Amino acid sequence: MSELIELFVYCAVLGSGVGFLAGLLGIGGGLVIVPILSMILLHFAVLPQEQIVITAVATSLASILFTSTSSAIAHHKNGNVPWQLAPWIMTGVALGALLSGFMAALLPEKAVRLVFVISVVFIAIKIMFGNTQTDDTTRKLPNKGLLTVLTTLTGGLSAMIGIGGGAVLVPLLTFFSVNIKKAIGCASACGIVIALFGSVGYIVSGSEQLSLAQGFAGFVYLPALFGIVCTSWFTAPLGAKATHHLPVSTIKKIFAVLLVIMAANMLLR
Repeated sequence: MSELIELFVYCAVLGSGVGFLAGLLGIGGGLVIVPILSMILLHFAVLPQEQIVITAVATSLASILFTSTSSAIAHHKNGNVPWQLAPWIMTGVALGALLSGFMAALLPEKAVRLVFVISVVFIAIKIMFGNTQTDDTTRKLPNKGLLTVLTTLTGGLSAMIGIGGGAVLVPLLTFFSVNIKKAIGCASACGIVIALFGSVGYIVSGSEQLSLAQGFAGFVYLPALFGIVCTSWFTAPLGAKATHHLPVSTIKKIFAVLLVIMAANMLLR
């Protein structure tokens, strides 16, 4: 019992930082949760090695359901969610996340980890070295059908690596000249959909391997989920408020550096 309490405390500390970053960057927090929660689960020997990463991914998605909701509410109040785009984007990410939740459960642990590392490194490079658009540069959004297709891929990748979608959605939307604060707000709202549909896939696909009596809902580890959520819900609005006090260039640099650190951590673990 004492080990379970200690694990809960570790996850609560993790959740406090994750919540702030989710609100600040619209990332849902999965980029931080997956590698760190993997280490926590490994330290407490909760599962065999081959199930650690997929459990961290599934638990990350479930926690993002709460974190993104808190963050999205704050961004909505600040007028940062472009609701004229959100329904089309949400449709795509929902479909992609649902399919991915089932597919990732069939992949070996090393494959899931490799997908995570490659994805975040590519995203970081794009943000760090991509062309900087000026205020006068405009690039029209694709038609709604193509936008839904693009976001289906986004939702699938996000659910597979356990993130809320901001790491992919924010660069995609800013590429099409959407203001970065609006892009972050939209990513926060879409993170709810990715987390919901992705979690359903992981819960169903893991229900035959892990039981509620062991503390699991499918591949979602409930003690870790409750620890993360109990603090991240309250710190996410603080991060959302911080977007109004930091310049766009600073937000992008924080975003890119965070991705590189998490990718390196996951690769070397």
